[in-house]
Amino acid sequence: MSDQARKERARVLVIDDDPIIAESLSEFLRREGYEPTTALSGREAMERIAQATDPEGERLPFDIVICDLSLPGGIGPGGAIAGGSGHELARTILREHLGISVIMLTGYGTIESAVESLRLGAIDFLTKPALEQELRLALERALRHRAIMAENKSLKRRLHGRTALASILGTDHRMQKIFDLVGAVAPTKTTVLMSGESGTGKSMVAHAIHRLSPRKDKPFVELSCGSIPETLLESELFGHVKGAFTGAHADKPGRFLAANGGTIFLDEINSASPGMQLKLLRVLQERKFEPVGSEKTIEVDARVILATNQPLEAMVADGRFRQDLYYRINVVKIELPPLRERPGDIPMLAEHFLARFGTELGKQLTGFTPAAVEALLRYSYPGNVRELQNIVERASVLTRNQTVGIEDLPSHVVEPEVAHNKASTAATGQGDHSEAWVPMTLDDAMREPEREILVRALHANGWNRQKTSEQLGINRTTLYKKMKMHGIDGGQGLHAEDRAA
Repeated sequence: MSDQARKERARVLVIDDDPIIAESLSEFLRREGYEPTTALSGREAMERIAQATDPEGERLPFDIVICDLSLPGGIGPGGAIAGGSGHELARTILREHLGISVIMLTGYGTIESAVESLRLGAIDFLTKPALEQELRLALERALRHRAIMAENKSLKRRLHGRTALASILGTDHRMQKIFDLVGAVAPTKTTVLMSGESGTGKSMVAHAIHRLSPRKDKPFVELSCGSIPETLLESELFGHVKGAFTGAHADKPGRFLAANGGTIFLDEINSASPGMQLKLLRVLQERKFEPVGSEKTIEVDARVILATNQPLEAMVADGRFRQDLYYRINVVKIELPPLRERPGDIPMLAEHFLARFGTELGKQLTGFTPAAVEALLRYSYPGNVRELQNIVERASVLTRNQTVGIEDLPSHVVEPEVAHNKASTAATGQGDHSEAWVPMTLDDAMREPEREILVRALHANGWNRQKTSEQLGINRTTLYKKMKMHGIDGGQGLHAEDRAA
C-alpha cells in the first residue's frame, strides 16, 4: 500500500482545548489526505473513541491521535482520571487501544515532558506552533508504526493454531517457504540438512520437524558436534562398554540409541573428523553401529536431521568433508537466511521475546517505543535471532518502564555505525582522536559496562548475591556496594540465604 493510500484511510483524532488550533490542525490534515476528527477535552475525546470503536474489534477507532499536553475536564466514564493531563489521557488510550499511534503537542515543551511522552509510547513530541514539515514527518512515522503493528497482528492470526511452528516466526517469503517445506518433509523419514549462520534458528526448525512428525511422542535428542572433543564424540554418539578406554567405568548408551524411534539432531556436522564422517555414513545407510569397545552390532531407527554453519560444498571441494556423506545427507536441504536479510521480521520477533521475558521476570512489558523499534531495525545482528533474543532479554531486565525505550538498548545497537567506526579506529590506530574522544574520567567510562556485567551476572544466578559474588570473584559486601552505586534493586530476587544475611 502506498503512503498516499494509507493517508486516505488513516483517521486522526485531534485533541486540543483551543478550538482554533484544533480546526487549524484538521484543515492541515485534510489537505494532507487524512480523515480528521476533533475533541476539545479528554472527556469528549473518550466519547469520540467510544463512538468510533468497531463492536467486532476488527478496526481501531482511530489510527493516530494528536493530543495536547494540557487538557480540561476528566476522561469520563471508566477513566476516573482528573483533567489537566494529556499524559494520563495518552496512557489510557495506549493501554485500551493497542496499535493507535499517539503524537503529543504542547505550547510549553520541556525535556521532562518530552521524555515522559516518549516513555509512555508516544511517536513524537512537538511544540506549538508546530511546523508543517515537523508534523508531516511525525505523521509519516506514525503511519509506519501502524503498518508494522498491523503486519504483526496479521502474522499472529495466520500462525494461530500452528503450535509446532509457533516458535519459528517470520513473514519473509523465504521463511514462508521454510514453513511449507517443514510441513511437507515432517511426516517422512527423509534425512534433512539445514544450513545457515549461527543463531538463525536451526535447532528450532529441527524441533518443529519432530513435533509435526509421527515420531512426536518419541525422544528428540540434540547434540552439537562442535562442542564435544573429537576423542569423546564417538562415545557420545554410539556409546561405549565398560573398560573401553580409561575412565569408562560402566556401560553407557549413546545418543543414537537414546533417539531410537524418535529423532536425532546433529548440529555443526561440519566439525566432524573424516573418521567420524565414515561412521555416520554407515549409520545413515545401514541403521547399524557398534558401541566403542564392543563387537556387538546394534540396529537403530532414528530420523536424522543435521545442520552446518559452513558451506559443505566448499568443504567437499577442499577434501575436508566426504563427498559420499554429503550426497547421503543432502536429500532435503533447508537454508535459513540471516536476520539482517529479513528486517521485516525484527519487530515481531522482538515482541515475541519481550512477552516471554516479561512473564519470566514477572513484569508487565507492553512493547517498544517507536524510537526503540527503529533502532532495532537499523542494527545488522551478526548473531542473528539469538542475538536479538539476548538484546531483548537485557532490555527486559534493565527497563524500569512498561515500554522498552531506546535508553534500554545496548549502545552498539542504538548507534551501530558509531560503534563500528570506534571498533575500526581501535583496530587500526587511526582516526581523528580529538573529535572522537569525549572528555570523561576512567571511572565514568567504565560505569555502564560494569553495571551491565553486574545485571547479567545477577540475572544468570537468579539474583542470588552469594553465587553472583563468587562468580565475579568479589565478596558480597563489595557486590552490595556496587549494586547500590549503580541503582540496581535486587530485593525482589533475593534468595533465602541472602535475606538471612
